Amino acid sequence: MPSEPIRLLNKSLHSQILVKLKDGHEYVGNLAKYDLTMNLILTDAIEAVDDGNPVAKYGKILVRGNNILYIKTV
Repeated sequence: MPSEPIRLLNKSLHSQILVKLKDGHEYVGNLAKYDLTMNLILTDAIEAVDDGNPVAKYGKILVRGNNILYIKTV
């Protein structure tokens, strides 16, 4: 049986999420894929700062699960 975080990621698949990393960077994008170690692939991703303004736009990015501070649905 999957754990609660994995179950929530499954519900957020193909939806827009915000990922905050331990180093303070924030990325907003569509959750395309994930694995059991919470590595994420985001499409149409942007890097955002605290006020929500985009810093850079990316097509597809990989976020390693061990760098994630929290994930929020947008």
